[in-house]
Amino acid sequence: MKSEIHPKYFPEATVVCSCGNTWTTGSTQENIRTDICYKCHPFYTGEQRIVDTEGQVDRFMKKLQAREEYIADKHAQATARVAPDRPVAELELGARTEKALADAGITEVGHVLDRLESGEDTLLDVKGFGRKSLADLKKALRRLGYELPEAVELAAA
Repeated sequence: MKSEIHPKYFPEATVVCSCGNTWTTGSTQENIRTDICYKCHPFYTGEQRIVDTEGQVDRFMKKLQAREEYIADKHAQATARVAPDRPVAELELGARTEKALADAGITEVGHVLDRLESGEDTLLDVKGFGRKSLADLKKALRRLGYELPEAVELAAA
């Protein structure tokens, strides 16, 4: 064995815990500082507490909060997407169809859904609005996530 390559050994090294507990042991360091020991560790004390020396709990809580914010944003976007006060022009039905609806006073999706509640005929009675326009309107509403009234769904079946 080579001489002079081994570290110095301290048979009476002092170990000091952050809780104040102190004891001696043999080590290559004269003084050792530790964050947790057998006097304060939850496994030995039976105390219900979280030992988080590396910030893992905080990182987890931040991820959890970010996830909750993400879900809330998605829900807000979905709610805004099917809002009844959305303009009919956003359905991209075509200039002629949009003008016919505007002339009849139907400028928002909520108005269209109200008319559809009483049946397709109320929309078909609008001058310049025919079956093709109605089919395009229903496709656009379904594509954007709106639920059509049952009367319209039964008439389509």
